[in-house]
Amino acid sequence: MHFEILVEDISGKRMLDMLVPKMIGDSHTFRVISYRGVGRVPKGMRDAKDACKRILLENIPRLMKGYGRTFPSYGDKGAAVIMVCDLDDKCLKTFREELFGILNSCHPKPEARYCIAIEEVEAWLLGDLPAVIAAYPRAKSVILSAYVNDSICGTWEKLADAIYNGGSSALASLGFYAVGEEKSKWAEAISPHMDVSNNKSHSFCYFRRKIQELAGIA
Repeated sequence: MHFEILVEDISGKRMLDMLVPKMIGDSHTFRVISYRGVGRVPKGMRDAKDACKRILLENIPRLMKGYGRTFPSYGDKGAAVIMVCDLDDKCLKTFREELFGILNSCHPKPEARYCIAIEEVEAWLLGDLPAVIAAYPRAKSVILSAYVNDSICGTWEKLADAIYNGGSSALASLGFYAVGEEKSKWAEAISPHMDVSNNKSHSFCYFRRKIQELAGIA
């Protein structure tokens, strides 16, 4: 099977580029496509007016329609799209209803799964503390041990407080782009050490289960 995996930023791409092969092996193909932020589902589920902005949720109606039209060309091999994005401060139930509303409006409908990182994709890194420590041996164990998996707590800030010099306040003071660059560095450093079969983030395990079910592994 071929997988199109949509993520909201480059750090998610760098993480999944390393982790997906650990989940599905080399008998399947995949492509991770990063966007420049998550945005909001358009009102009335209309297509984005300016697709060049590359904001993930604003483009979801257009993308799902396109995948519905093109996936039949994969024939017996099959194809699926998996969208991965942060929950942030959204209501999970309402958010999923919006996303499935978009999917159900597609004719034909693509094979699709929505995987929501709770609260943020950094929760998937924190779901494997041995990997965090392997990448950052001087990480603050008190902060890491106090973290509650998939809790709504300011997840990237928790990770920054544990591994970044000066913590999240120092990093945030450098601005949005500096935060994004640092998140990418964390993903690149931690992901190679991660054991995908032993992660304590429930939202990560949901993603792993869905992609492996589609690949016929689970």
